[in-house]
Amino acid sequence: MKIASWNVNSIKARLPNVLDWLRRAAPDVVLLQEIKCQDADFPTLELQELGYACTPHGQKSYNGVALLSKLPVSAIRIRMPGDDADEQARYIEADIADITVGGLYLPNGNPRPGDKYDYKLAWMRRLEAHAARLLAADRPFLLAGDYNICPTDMDVYDPAGWAEDALCYIDSRKRFRALLNLGLTEAWRALHPNVQEYSFWDYQAGAWPKNHGLRIDHFLLSPALADRLQACEIDRQPRGQEKASDHVPIWVEIA
Repeated sequence: MKIASWNVNSIKARLPNVLDWLRRAAPDVVLLQEIKCQDADFPTLELQELGYACTPHGQKSYNGVALLSKLPVSAIRIRMPGDDADEQARYIEADIADITVGGLYLPNGNPRPGDKYDYKLAWMRRLEAHAARLLAADRPFLLAGDYNICPTDMDVYDPAGWAEDALCYIDSRKRFRALLNLGLTEAWRALHPNVQEYSFWDYQAGAWPKNHGLRIDHFLLSPALADRLQACEIDRQPRGQEKASDHVPIWVEIA
């Protein structure tokens, strides 16, 4: 099974690029972030033509996640548990084959310090609690998406310049490590321990041609699923297209 994750930064603005990549890469399951549209405006028909059943969880103009699948989907769940007052569309989860697949768009957290950073850390604590529940259920699972975290200095082009940013700040990294300490495996780094690669390049200051990037898009796998991990790659090609998202797809292959 090939499962992909991609922060598309507006599905309507990037639809031609998204359709082109889906035809070329042919993933079985796709987790999208920052679709930036309400469910009724999601381009379901265009994606169905490529064989995908679509489950968007959106909101107007901001955030939003979606799950696309060529395989049967059951037990769809939306919203990260732990805060019934949180209306932001940042999480979607479903059972596909024998795997629970969770797609997330973790808060950015800037400016730090402040309410946005407090929300980020609180959201990560809720994610950690949810991961613990999934582990207790003893079913293979993954949690994939835009984590807005550079786990180590190897994952940012300028560690000193980004040290105080919410994406690299020590408290953010501690919360990410807490997820790993539950027993989860970060798929790309597990297979590429000494490689410096990025999944995001800002639109500003020539970041893409200078390769001034960040690796903030991740797959975290439960122990049972990590044993079945065959590949994990970052596909840089879409970032060079016209009207590109500032993120690129990342994908795993699971036996």
